[in-house]
Amino acid sequence: MSTKTPKNLPLPNSAFTIGALSIKKLTLLGFTLVALPLVLALIYSTTQVNLMSKQSAQAIFSVVALTKVNRELNKNQLKLERYASQYIVLKDVELKVDYLALEAQILALVNDDLAVYKDDELKKFSQKFSSIITILHEFISTKSIDDNTLEIIQNQFVALTDVSREIHIRSDELINNQASKIDKTAKQVSDTILISLLIIPMISIIAGVFIYLITTPLKVLIAKIQSLEKGDFDKEIKLRGSPEITEIADALEIMRLRLHALELQKSSFIRHISHELKTPLAAIREGTELLYDNSVGKLNDEQQEICYIIKDSVNRLQRLIEDLLNFNIVLDSTSLQDSEKISLQQLLDNVLSDHKLDIKRKKLEINQVNEEVVIYSNAKQLKVVLDNILSNAIKYSSDHGVISIYTEFKNKQLQLLIADNGPGINSDIKDKIFDAFYQGPAPENSQIKGSGLGLTIVKELLMRLNGEISIESNRLNKKGTRVQITLPRVERIGEK
Repeated sequence: MSTKTPKNLPLPNSAFTIGALSIKKLTLLGFTLVALPLVLALIYSTTQVNLMSKQSAQAIFSVVALTKVNRELNKNQLKLERYASQYIVLKDVELKVDYLALEAQILALVNDDLAVYKDDELKKFSQKFSSIITILHEFISTKSIDDNTLEIIQNQFVALTDVSREIHIRSDELINNQASKIDKTAKQVSDTILISLLIIPMISIIAGVFIYLITTPLKVLIAKIQSLEKGDFDKEIKLRGSPEITEIADALEIMRLRLHALELQKSSFIRHISHELKTPLAAIREGTELLYDNSVGKLNDEQQEICYIIKDSVNRLQRLIEDLLNFNIVLDSTSLQDSEKISLQQLLDNVLSDHKLDIKRKKLEINQVNEEVVIYSNAKQLKVVLDNILSNAIKYSSDHGVISIYTEFKNKQLQLLIADNGPGINSDIKDKIFDAFYQGPAPENSQIKGSGLGLTIVKELLMRLNGEISIESNRLNKKGTRVQITLPRVERIGEK
């Protein structure tokens, strides 16, 4: 058997060059593209928060220092005015010394500490404050003191208080400006974090794209494998994607070709062997019937018994050949795609008609409560399914028994139930009944022989028809067996 390597064709909706990367590289690239924006956003946010922290710390220290300068300035100004007034009145040299020392402190506050803030208005007020201090210094240190000196000094201190007030007002403005800057920086950082959050949808889109690129070929592979599982060996497996995907696709294509060849060989073998067996079997059956009916002379009792055994064995062999032919239908996947509109009631009537003699012989009652439904399926295969299930129900039903057939709709699917009042199935063999050629205990006085392929064929055909089968039975309670078949693509007659 020759094999061929499948050609790589593009997957639907995934004609991306990036899809040709290996799964390892594709995963690594996806992780990088997802992680990179997060890392950049984290670095940017951290930088902004760090900058805000430094600016806030500087602003707070500046506010604290400016508040301290204003407080010291006001306190020292009051003491300076008291020292000057006391010195003019008492003429005490120690008061003059204290005044001059405090004056130096005040000038340092105004000229050094306030100059740090580099504000033009604050600088102007500081210079004005220093000039007044200079005038007072001249009155205290160089000029002679008379009665008018006290009034002049008091007037200068009034002017000094006005300037100090202006310094205080300007300091408050600077403090408010610093607070505004802190608030603005905080808002900027908040906006930055919110903008960073917009990266999340972008990351989600990138992650979704890579998940699609990775999972889509895998889903296609799963669909191809499921198609092979159902016996569809006709469609060539063609995939394009990462090297791992194409390698798996090539292996699946080789396996498909081999399975298809094996299927054709099995189908051909069963078809030919069944045909070859039926021809001589027909002659044996006709000859046995002639002997059994005394057409060529009367037989004694022993000869009659032997003819009966031969006749029964021939019938059983014929049934086995028919089951092999039905099993060949399962192996033949070429007919599985044929779908047609089928009347369920008509199909049931046809199957029951085929078993009319067996039903009559056992005097069985058939109760049917079925809706008028149409099934879109393969009529030949569905008939084989119903034939095998009804054959078992007839075989295991007791004489004068009842077989119930009824349908119901659940979850937009049809459930067909067939129940008999036979002895039921032992729990220890319940899992074996679908095995090929397995036959459970035959009912007493049963003249209907089986091959052990019936339920195997049923399960296989239902799987390929997207249907299901379940069996409920309890041999201890002797309530019979209840077989439920679930079928898709069903439509009530008259329903749109």
